[in-house]
Amino acid sequence: MTDQLKVGIAGYGVVGQRRREVVDQHPDMKTVAVCDRVLEHEGAFDDGVRYYDRFEPLLEKEKLDVLIVCLTNDINPDATIAGLEKGLHVFCEKPPGRDLSDILRVIDCERNHPSLKLKYGFNHRYHDSVREALSIIQSGDLGAVVNMRGIYGKSQLITFGQTSWRTERDLAGGGVLLDQGIHMVDLLRLFAGEFEDVHSFISNGFWGHEVEDNAYALMRAKSGTVAMLHSSATSWRHRFHLDITLAKGALTLSGILSGSKSYGAETLTIARRGGDDQGDPQEETKRYNNDPSWSDEIADFADAILKKKPIEHGTSHDALKTMELVYRIYCADNEWKSLWNLDDSLPG
Repeated sequence: MTDQLKVGIAGYGVVGQRRREVVDQHPDMKTVAVCDRVLEHEGAFDDGVRYYDRFEPLLEKEKLDVLIVCLTNDINPDATIAGLEKGLHVFCEKPPGRDLSDILRVIDCERNHPSLKLKYGFNHRYHDSVREALSIIQSGDLGAVVNMRGIYGKSQLITFGQTSWRTERDLAGGGVLLDQGIHMVDLLRLFAGEFEDVHSFISNGFWGHEVEDNAYALMRAKSGTVAMLHSSATSWRHRFHLDITLAKGALTLSGILSGSKSYGAETLTIARRGGDDQGDPQEETKRYNNDPSWSDEIADFADAILKKKPIEHGTSHDALKTMELVYRIYCADNEWKSLWNLDDSLPG
């Protein structure tokens, strides 16, 4: 039996605490220290886990194998780089940073540490409805993907009190598209490949913050698949919905299990074209009652470290290509691009 991987968690808010739960449930991992700006200097919890108020002393004073980064978007890349340079395997929450330059800095550092594992937290790929939909698409049973229509909506832009760093452009880099819609962008790439043509309309007209509260995109992939995306903070309810039309049928993902249980039941509806094509195909709806995404994602990360396997989902390449598409959506709206002086130059 191998020694447990010693884990430090930078950022001990809601997400950091959730990550600790699944880390400590894994037989080969153990949380030994955390940091968060609301913690006073340094000390230890009753269970012996050390705590600090910043990630720098966490890295300096603790003997770690793994760093999990759950900080604000402006700090995520610096903490990730610091972890890699300390010789640690790093798991970082999405988004990898505020813009493309942030993730490119991380990738430059990663190249200097080929023995270390770096994984990004796109946990929607680990939901059972998503995994089953991907399996169906990859099997070819329903033919090629023709088009997709996705909406990922929140009840409002700020959900944690009256102020939030998520509304400050210098800290967040973007609004609902970068914070939440990035998951849908990642899934569209997962199901259809890379997109060549992007058109968009970006707005902060309702909440009036420095970051967007709605993003609308129309995109065409290299394969010819067309995707429509709406990332919204004016849905007045939490909503996740993705329609995937294929040559021989359709898939509908509706609802997604989360800690708040506010997105409704997680279901996958599989429709198969009938011989008469009268618009009423045979359908089967599956409902998923458990969310394995958090534990399975961390388990994959631990497995890659312990067995020296490549990262399969959430690689730095995935993070770069998904961030690139998010940025292309921003820059396809010329008014938004000009308003915030965005640089639309993309890596080759």
